[in-house]
Amino acid sequence: MTNSGRLPLSGIKVVEFTHMVMGPTAGVILADLGAQVIKVEPLGGDNTRRLKGSGAGYFSMYNRNKQSVCIDIKSPEGKDVALSLLKEADILLENFRPGAMDKLGLGYEQLKTINPRLIYCSLKGFLSGPYAHRTALDEVTQMMGGLAYMTGLPDKPMRAGSSVIDITGGMFGVIGILAALEERHHTNEGKNVTCSLYETTAFMVGQHMAQQAVTGEAPPPMSVRRSAWAVYDIFHCANNEQVFIGVVSDTQWRIFCEAFDLKELAQDQSLAQNNGRVAQRERILPVINAVFATLSKTELMAKLEKSGLPFAPINKPSDLFEDPHLNAGGLVDVTLPDGVKTKLPGLPLEMNNERMPLRHDIPTDKGNSVATLKDAGFSDEDIQKLLSLGVISA
Repeated sequence: MTNSGRLPLSGIKVVEFTHMVMGPTAGVILADLGAQVIKVEPLGGDNTRRLKGSGAGYFSMYNRNKQSVCIDIKSPEGKDVALSLLKEADILLENFRPGAMDKLGLGYEQLKTINPRLIYCSLKGFLSGPYAHRTALDEVTQMMGGLAYMTGLPDKPMRAGSSVIDITGGMFGVIGILAALEERHHTNEGKNVTCSLYETTAFMVGQHMAQQAVTGEAPPPMSVRRSAWAVYDIFHCANNEQVFIGVVSDTQWRIFCEAFDLKELAQDQSLAQNNGRVAQRERILPVINAVFATLSKTELMAKLEKSGLPFAPINKPSDLFEDPHLNAGGLVDVTLPDGVKTKLPGLPLEMNNERMPLRHDIPTDKGNSVATLKDAGFSDEDIQKLLSLGVISA
């Protein structure tokens, strides 16, 4: 990771009231881009820290480059601390149930009176409409938005293998925030920005809705779809390992045939164009499979890479720790809250060929309330008083 000076969002102050994945994703993107992000956690820390199973990595993945303060914001003194942080903030992030922040006295209408330049981003389950009152989760909206249907088997809807809606929903939140920041340059006023899980899911499956509108037929799950290309699948090698290969143009088809010495297929003019190959897929694949069965995975991928054709080994997430490409700059060295050192994916961006640096490690399981409040301008006396009242934890 490099750090060659000012980052794009340096000087932007964010106060984050979030948990789980969607809200923290928006926060970590802003933080990686250089914003000062103060994560407000309840006394005892964000409950996301204590998740097990598939949730065990949520906190560590989405909370680097943030400062943390543990506050009892339900107490008058704790609310005053939060308001003090928000008076000078550019952005607020929150992903609690509808109405929760209003009850705390921290809703948009309440805060814009003390900070009219504040951009207030709420990350919710649904935008305005009949479902707006519902509680949603990533998996809930994957199911009701058609993504689980498109991911699974015909009789078995299946969620995607990552919190893709939480993550992309947070990304849409950042897009809205950056648009509001740009508008603020002209109006000097903030804005209430809302993004949602359900509408994000609908956007993700929009290509399948458009497919039905174009073809007049409802698309089947991707697991049984008819591919748009003849060679676009997972293939087995001699050692029974697997490689995905995609040949998606007529030019790539000619290169593919040359690379694997498929002279008969190359000379057949009925296969020269994509639609002809798709129509004869059952004829083509046995020939290709016979060739691949003689090659090891290493040999097969070497030929594909030399030819410039799209391919991929079938990896597990654990394989990415040792991936040479990611280790050339795509992984960030972080310390987990329990002190263990590891590497996690950084923001997938380069600016002027440089990655975003790690400026703050993941907050420890006790947070860093005292240091965060000192940075925010609180005096030692104020901090000691808050500690003695039990309003903050250290």
